[in-house]
Amino acid sequence: MKSALALLAVPLVAALPSAKTSSLKQRQAGASIHDAFVAASKEFFGTATDQGLLQRDPNPAIIQANFGQVTHENSMKWESLEPNRGSYNWGPADEVVDWAIANGKLVRGHTLVWHSQLPQWVEGITDAEELREVIRNHVSTTVGRYAGRIHHWDVVNEILAEDGSLRDSVFSRVLGEEFVRIAFEVARETDPSAVLYINDYNLDQANYGKVNGMVSFVQKWVDEGVPIDGIGTQTHISPGMGAGVQAALEQLASAPVREVAITELDIADAPVEEYTAVVQACLNVEKCTAITVWGVGDADSWRQGDNPLLFDYNFNPKPAYDAIIDLLS
Repeated sequence: MKSALALLAVPLVAALPSAKTSSLKQRQAGASIHDAFVAASKEFFGTATDQGLLQRDPNPAIIQANFGQVTHENSMKWESLEPNRGSYNWGPADEVVDWAIANGKLVRGHTLVWHSQLPQWVEGITDAEELREVIRNHVSTTVGRYAGRIHHWDVVNEILAEDGSLRDSVFSRVLGEEFVRIAFEVARETDPSAVLYINDYNLDQANYGKVNGMVSFVQKWVDEGVPIDGIGTQTHISPGMGAGVQAALEQLASAPVREVAITELDIADAPVEEYTAVVQACLNVEKCTAITVWGVGDADSWRQGDNPLLFDYNFNPKPAYDAIIDLLS
């Protein structure tokens, strides 16, 4: 059996379609949204993808030309990576990382500890010391495999209830808040160069219970020495909500973190004014460093029927994409 380091050295990108297929060029946007965002002094504008999507045209060509970062949509979630205790399925996640690096893209690791898409063998743990060891092993093994190659990690994901309290999960039931410290400390020890995030949804309205709870918990945990670098707000929103994003970002940025980011953006029906409001909000908040949209084209969106992304079912850029380019230029 090959060692982990040997597996990492195997180039997996050759099996994926070229991002420069000439027949796809007419389906590209006129300008790179990532390049325009970086020119506005931000870090990256990215998208979610996965192994299967990168094997299907024109996804890789669009990402290669227009986006600067990728997030694994599903293949890095615990159920996908370690369905059986101690037995890892690295192939799909490796392909995305290898493709991204070969094409000059940053990678956001999503996610290390999450109550959903969690294997049953973890759900069934009731002993505190066993769960501590399981978290340590999963985080150190996963982060260690990609050390130096993954820029951001969503260390914990969706751990808060709507009122801002800690969500009920196997992690909180068995360990209380302790699992947060364990996950972040192990991630920091394993890859000191990675930027470590806490990520959640419904953080789109200032003074909402979950936003208040996020700021309060992060303040408390950082004061206690938990190495949290950033807060990610997913920003799965509907028309009419874009105008509130800036105030919410400002409140999140008041926590003692070095940065915040919009991590899973999609907006039902992709209205121009909503997308531009969200991008402008990030531009206006100094700590907001990056935006990631949750997919390329509407055909592959998890919100089927909502048409929430920047490319339509035929992978043509929508008016919202062009409006963002205009805003940034």
